[in-house]
Amino acid sequence: MPFDVTKFGLAEMLRLGIDIRKTMATRETFESAAQSVCEHLYHDLTGPTGDRACALVRCYKTHPFAELPLDLKDFAKVSLPSETPRPSMKCLTLMGTVGDEPEWNSRSGSRGHKAIPLPSPEIVEQAPMIAQLLRQFGLDLSELLDPGKEVVRDLMGKTYGVFHVADARGSRFIPAQEEFVLRHGIRSVLGFGGSLATSDLFAVILFSKFAIPESSADRFRTVALDVKSGFFKLREAVFAA
Repeated sequence: MPFDVTKFGLAEMLRLGIDIRKTMATRETFESAAQSVCEHLYHDLTGPTGDRACALVRCYKTHPFAELPLDLKDFAKVSLPSETPRPSMKCLTLMGTVGDEPEWNSRSGSRGHKAIPLPSPEIVEQAPMIAQLLRQFGLDLSELLDPGKEVVRDLMGKTYGVFHVADARGSRFIPAQEEFVLRHGIRSVLGFGGSLATSDLFAVILFSKFAIPESSADRFRTVALDVKSGFFKLREAVFAA
């Protein structure tokens, strides 16, 4: 069922949430569930003309370096040539991706975003979109990257965050202007997500070719809760074989 992102009201929010829960219910790993969410949003979100809204949809989760598959550990290490990663270091790990370009349709095909190490708040600040996205979860970056038990309990009680760039053109939060925003006609960026039972975070990011108003963006806080519920049973089974 198509959903117009420029007029995303209460009824559309409820229907999309039901659809997402259904599509996630049959998945056996976090990765396959994340991919199903990306596919669903990519194919069903439209603009007012009925054309597909998103050029790219991605789903990430933070994941401890020590628990990454070997290929993702190797990928993350390339970004940290001068230091040995801590086992507990969080990596923003690509779990699902669908888009207009062939290389955007496979996690393994991503050239620069498979596993982004987050060793310190200072390093995270060098990626403005990631830093701003993480702030929406209500904790400072140092707490997010190395949470203690009290912080984990606090994180579980946070509301679900929305990262919204109404006009991506020229935005400091979206640095890849020439090669991505302008080339692919990106008008708005919308990210939504929340905390998982493992104390990690998940985020779904939509790169839209239509302008998404704030009223539509705010509805995705509830969609984030639907996505989280779909991930709940997949706490142990993370990566597809």
